[in-house]
Amino acid sequence: MSYDVAIVGAGIVGLAHALAAARRGLRVVVIDRDERSVGASIRNFGFVTVSGQQSGDNRRRAMRSRDVWDEIAGPAGISVIHRGAAIVARRPEAASLLEAFCQTEAGRDCVLLNTAAAIARFPYLSRELAAVMFSPHERRVESRDAIPRLAAWLEAAHGVTFLWRTAVQAVETNRLQTTAGRVSARLIVLCPGDDLATLFPERLASYGVQRSKLQMLRLMPKSPFKLDAALMTDLSLLRYPGYSELPQAAALRRRLQREQAEYLAAGAHLIVVQSADGSLVVGDTHVYGHTMDPFSDEQLDALVLNEFHAVLPGVSYDVTQRWIGTYASLEDRPLLCDSPARDVRLVVVTSGTGASTAFAIGEETIAGMGV
Repeated sequence: MSYDVAIVGAGIVGLAHALAAARRGLRVVVIDRDERSVGASIRNFGFVTVSGQQSGDNRRRAMRSRDVWDEIAGPAGISVIHRGAAIVARRPEAASLLEAFCQTEAGRDCVLLNTAAAIARFPYLSRELAAVMFSPHERRVESRDAIPRLAAWLEAAHGVTFLWRTAVQAVETNRLQTTAGRVSARLIVLCPGDDLATLFPERLASYGVQRSKLQMLRLMPKSPFKLDAALMTDLSLLRYPGYSELPQAAALRRRLQREQAEYLAAGAHLIVVQSADGSLVVGDTHVYGHTMDPFSDEQLDALVLNEFHAVLPGVSYDVTQRWIGTYASLEDRPLLCDSPARDVRLVVVTSGTGASTAFAIGEETIAGMGV
């Protein structure tokens, strides 16, 4: 089996590289040890975040990746469920931070709504809020549906070959040893996600890569409820560097340390998105380490649901699903791109922003390999 490009890993990062290579007319194979994508790429919100990305390369990548989502959604049969995000400022300090953000280049297309205007536009929100910023840049897809549809479209429309249930045992120059035999390729791209032990573990360890474990919930509202945009709150502003690196974030951080220190310690913040069936995907919390247990912590879920109740007090619901996700994490570095051998790239998104940035990263990687 011989190809121009072999990609290991069929999560969003691997599929993004496959798209970039296929668009250049290259023969592409994607190899994955499972029979479908089951990792972090389907365990998230499907939330393509733009406004909160760190200024510079990461925000540029998010803008480009958002555009690619728009380009491929229709042809691949992927539904874009939300267009835009509403960031709810519960406190004056958060409102001041959002006001400052709107005055930056990144925030020029965003709109800051005062309390009355925010409630008029989003009547389901709590009346106890200081402001809401609406950003038109964000997108939301259903990850569990979008990732397999993307893989199927790459195969049908772009001729990408998929080797499922195939483990890669060794990486050599221009070839891979796999459980399905030898695969030859001029270029090799490794997208292992949070598998830090199988391929070039010493390289990953040298960077200090670890895992982040998150907890997610699906809620079914007891009454019909239409969410007009993805929601975030004050706590989220400290997790996204596009906001948290502004000087005005210091005052918000001090207040949250006084009022919600337990949330900050748990890496808890609130994102709420809606699925086509009306259910809400809600999360999340962040615990860091190298080996994660598979169990949920009810206290961490309670923190997220407390924040949900504060923002959407009139929404009653049943919890219909709970799950855990893990992703590779590297403090203060959103992307790891390494060259462990000639014509081999090791690409790991280390910030939980794969859905938001992977398409641009794939284009950069393939272009940078001289094709």
